[in-house]
Amino acid sequence: MVETLHIVGGGMAGSEAAWQAASLGVPVTLHEMRPKVGTFAHRTGMLAEMVCSNSFRSDDDERNAVGLLHWEMRAAGGLIMEMADHHRLPAGGALAVDRDPFAESVTGRLRDHPLITVSEEEVAELPSSGKWIIATGPLTSGRLAEAIRAETGAEALAFFDAIAPIVYAESVDMSVAWMQSRYDKGETEDERTAYMNCPMSRDQYEAFIDALLAADKTEFHEGETASYFDGCLPIEVMAERGRETLRFGPMKPVGLTNAHRPEVKPYAVVQLRRDNALGTLYNIVGFQTKMKYGAQTDVFKRIPGLENARFARLGGIHRNTFINSPTLLDARMRLKSRPHIRFAGQITGVEGYVESAAMGLLAGRMAAAEILGRDLPPPAPDTAMGALVTHITGGAEAKTFQPMNVNFGLFPPIEAKGGRRGRKDRYKAYTDRAKTAFRNWLDGQD
Repeated sequence: MVETLHIVGGGMAGSEAAWQAASLGVPVTLHEMRPKVGTFAHRTGMLAEMVCSNSFRSDDDERNAVGLLHWEMRAAGGLIMEMADHHRLPAGGALAVDRDPFAESVTGRLRDHPLITVSEEEVAELPSSGKWIIATGPLTSGRLAEAIRAETGAEALAFFDAIAPIVYAESVDMSVAWMQSRYDKGETEDERTAYMNCPMSRDQYEAFIDALLAADKTEFHEGETASYFDGCLPIEVMAERGRETLRFGPMKPVGLTNAHRPEVKPYAVVQLRRDNALGTLYNIVGFQTKMKYGAQTDVFKRIPGLENARFARLGGIHRNTFINSPTLLDARMRLKSRPHIRFAGQITGVEGYVESAAMGLLAGRMAAAEILGRDLPPPAPDTAMGALVTHITGGAEAKTFQPMNVNFGLFPPIEAKGGRRGRKDRYKAYTDRAKTAFRNWLDGQD
């Protein structure tokens, strides 16, 4: 009889790990404490619930590291990517997802699988025996976090992750805003017009920055300290770094032409991306915030086109935790002090839905292989998955370890031939090399 694999956490990583292991013939018990035990950010008890953005970011698998990660997960039969593709929304060159139907589909597929059992109970201790994957994500329950801390002998690192607000589309003034993806990206008209754009003049931008800096912010609890992840900074923190920071970040005006006044170049642009298939909800791109609710409505209604906006959800902030993986995990994502336990997902120090699911995919396959009497090494560092797992299990500097998105800086350099490569050619060379290496890794498991 094949040993059961236990997975704690039904987010992106845990859901993908369960699917991969069960697909290889290993029985799985997926332990998910929701809805009995809630978190700061989750709204439902569904598996793979998207709590922040609804975007899986770039889907370009030839010149973007995230898109390459999408490609690798599809090639490996990933459930998360299959359901994301099935519930895809227009978003230019990005992969945006209709969040609730996506989570419902993942939940249904996992619950219907004959080898997967979902247990709705909190796991509060590190198990002493069996085969386990801890994929509890950044919102690990307090009791389990304490157990991890006691085992590792080190404080779990922490940062704060902020949630962007969501607006009812019908409340946006489309005589001011217009529909366009940056640089008109996309192969269809829906893709090329996937974003609402709200333009700002210089005076409007300066007034917005003044209001943002003066707004009431959420205070941290006494004694609670953490650092922000640079890829998910609250907009007020970006503004505090310099008045032009937002204009060169989420509010950059490049690649856009105001459909109402094409002769006037906006000084800054606020973009909103569709958040559901009906097109009734849009989230404000890059506008994660820790402002208090009253301040949010006052500040965001200063944006041209949003003066009468109604909000389906305001922004929020929650504490995320992750372990110091370079010191604690081996190359196969096992806890060095208890090798029957693997860690996967955001708790390992990867950042983003796709990265978390990818680490779940690897952990699920590695754990299943071990249960079946085989040893499965990670993919080569030339691949997106291999680059990520190499980074978190030893490639990163432990003293300064912080959450990391996948990027070409994590890959072994490409040898330049015949002079210096252009960036586009160099990125294409990275993805070509990665696809070959990843196919080889998959073929080696047959």
